[in-house]
Amino acid sequence: PVRAQLLGSDPVSMAENAARLAALGPEGIDLNFGCPAKVVNRHGGGAALLQEPERIATLVAAVRRAVPAHLPVSAKMRLGFNDASLALECAQAMQAGGACEIVVHARTKLDGYRPPAYWEQIPAIRAAVSVPVVANGEIWTVQDAQRCREVSGCSALMLGRGMVADPGLAWAIRAADGAMSAAAPVTVDWSDLLPHLADFWRLVCRDLEQRQRAGRLKQWLNLMRRRFPEAEVAFQQVRTLTDDDAVSAWLLAAGAPKSAG
Repeated sequence: PVRAQLLGSDPVSMAENAARLAALGPEGIDLNFGCPAKVVNRHGGGAALLQEPERIATLVAAVRRAVPAHLPVSAKMRLGFNDASLALECAQAMQAGGACEIVVHARTKLDGYRPPAYWEQIPAIRAAVSVPVVANGEIWTVQDAQRCREVSGCSALMLGRGMVADPGLAWAIRAADGAMSAAAPVTVDWSDLLPHLADFWRLVCRDLEQRQRAGRLKQWLNLMRRRFPEAEVAFQQVRTLTDDDAVSAWLLAAGAPKSAG
């Protein structure tokens, strides 16, 4: 199931886009009140809205009215912009606007992506709203997931960069929970990822300008260095490559399927 995410600051535009999105049949619609990017915040979107809870309520309500009643509308937030002083008000505004679920990335915009994530601030948000709250931030391992649940009190987690670094992380967490069958995989090996690297490179070459392509592959390999020793070797091998043919040749030599490139 795919729940697509929208970002913006104008209720009319957000409602119109939500209605168009709903027609495509997503599992639900999520609203982004956490993006820390300067270009987004300059235009009043993402985490910038955490400074104005009343505007958040207006935006969520506009989207909720614009889509069918059966379609979930959820929201993702950070703890705040420069500080967490309005965290409870922002979560309550999302609920008041009609959000059925709230994801909390337990850092402020000012914190960016610097560790730690302040999971200990999530319980107060949970107590301030009646809708489910999902914890997010700095979940890289099964142990992180378990500790996040203990500290935040949330049973549900959202995985971001941790899932990109280790695409098998959700399986591993479910296995630790005892929620996987005995026959199901609990880890992803490097050899399992090679076909996906090839598919990713094919999509990058199809959709992006030449100057952007190699960098996207390097970004993924860079994150996976946290989990896979093979990714460290791969990253060192491709980090100076910029030519599409050279990257495609490297993928073939690494054992990726011939559909790459």
